[in-house]
Amino acid sequence: MEPVRTCVGCRTRASRSALLRVVSQNDVLIIDEHAVLPGRGAWLHPTQECMDAALRRRAFGRALRVSGPLDTQTIEKQRLNSYGNKVNGSK
Repeated sequence: MEPVRTCVGCRTRASRSALLRVVSQNDVLIIDEHAVLPGRGAWLHPTQECMDAALRRRAFGRALRVSGPLDTQTIEKQRLNSYGNKVNGSK
């Protein structure tokens, strides 16, 4: 039985392997590709729609229990470079 997590973007439940883990390090959002970084994590479908919804609703701050503003520029750049390819099936 695989663990189930809730996407912070669309709020639907999915298996852990179908979602990406996002963590906050020094108030900067980082994609945790191997799901091993310490601290709380927020889970997200690797789609543009879920990322946009999470950013629009400011869901990362609530999920990670961070009171101050988060720097989302790093995760937006990673989204375009890294996991955009993962969704399309290329390496």
